[in-house]
Amino acid sequence: MVKRTFQPKKKRRRRVHGFLARLRSIGGIKLLKRRRLKGRKNLSI
Repeated sequence: MVKRTFQPKKKRRRRVHGFLARLRSIGGIKLLKRRRLKGRKNLSI
């Protein structure tokens, strides 16, 4: 039997993809910059 692979967790979602998580890495900061330039309403979760 194949189980569902997506088991949502609020804590993990924020820790991996949240705004503060983005600020902790150079790549994340660049990503936020790109999204600001594009005019995204939401920069991250």
